[in-house]
Amino acid sequence: MQKTALKRPEVLAPAGTLEKLKTAIHYGADAVYIGGDAYGLRSRAGNFSFEEMAEGVAFANEHKAKVYVAANMVTHEGNEKGAGDFFRTLRDIGISAVIVSDPALIEICATEAPGLPIHLSTQASATNYETLEFWREEGLERVVLAREVSMEELAEIRKNTSIQIEAFIHGAMCISYSGRCTLSNHMSMRDANRGGCSQSCRWKYELFDMPFAKEHRSLTENGEVTEEFSMSAVDMSMIEHIPDLVQNGVDSLKIEGRMKSIHYVSTVANVYKTAIDSYMADPENYVLKQEWVDELWKVAQRELSTGFYYHTPTENEQLFGPRRKIPVYQFIGEVLSYDESSGIATIRQRNHFSVGDEIEFYGPNFEHFHQNVMEMKNEDGESIDRAPNPMMIVTMPVAQVVKPGDMIRRKKPEVTK
Repeated sequence: MQKTALKRPEVLAPAGTLEKLKTAIHYGADAVYIGGDAYGLRSRAGNFSFEEMAEGVAFANEHKAKVYVAANMVTHEGNEKGAGDFFRTLRDIGISAVIVSDPALIEICATEAPGLPIHLSTQASATNYETLEFWREEGLERVVLAREVSMEELAEIRKNTSIQIEAFIHGAMCISYSGRCTLSNHMSMRDANRGGCSQSCRWKYELFDMPFAKEHRSLTENGEVTEEFSMSAVDMSMIEHIPDLVQNGVDSLKIEGRMKSIHYVSTVANVYKTAIDSYMADPENYVLKQEWVDELWKVAQRELSTGFYYHTPTENEQLFGPRRKIPVYQFIGEVLSYDESSGIATIRQRNHFSVGDEIEFYGPNFEHFHQNVMEMKNEDGESIDRAPNPMMIVTMPVAQVVKPGDMIRRKKPEVTK
């Protein structure tokens, strides 16, 4: 029997700003998702004006990529006003699709901005194929699965519906069900489901013993106060399970993190593109490379797990006590230009570094090399021993050819107690 040909999934990266949009696409993303000035859930993510969207779409078109806009807020009375004009403008700008969870906004988009594809947001908690079929019949093009869906459930869903499936593969996990949380509403008066989440679950808390009619006291262990407590989940990483995702027909592999840095966006997009291209080129002989896993740890902020894909998370997938792994790399600069004749690169500083530091250059297609900073000069051509000022321009000799857009890291100094 002839095997069904595998379909290459889309690598979908977050883009909180125009700079991040261009970086994500430059580093291999097939599509990016952004937020507008209204109707989204990331009010602090550096959302796009219509003019910035138009520039982002033009850049994406030039690189055969797509731009989606998240408009996934829960609307209370009056919040939907102006949505028709908003969606029509997105359609006319050339946005590839809008990501929505609220049925009211879906209806407004479908009726008032015909021709603009609609994707169902993960906030809508789609966890079975009957739900996906409902939305397909309503005219939606794609469903972003709830992050609570297991790999076994995903496989069953794929067998029973033809609608496009998008699934999260990397980034932060919400401690609540599909992101529908009200901790922020109660603890900081900011509505999490209308774009104002203050991430209360990430805060540090102290536990107290409060017996009836007695003074409360902090819980201790062996006479010492225990580690601070949080409700925070560890992050997701599916780099070790690309074959499962592809074989089960996921159309789009989504990376979380519109508020993360260009260091994060470039690294994660680069890794997943490389891994997916490697798998699609030769599925039967595909081998996960440890260097891909190691690369993701260079931008990790928390422990990593596979979320709900293979088992229901336990306390091992929450952040209790001290971190077991700490990121050891720091983003320090980006290449602006390179002179082949002299081997000199012009660099924009993004974090301080000094002569003598060991640094790592990396670029698209998983190109890397290390070298020491032997010397550098400022914009006036004067020799300097360190680059301490944000966004300052320096020049320095480099060991290999680099290109504009390549990034530079350095290993953080060891912390001594």
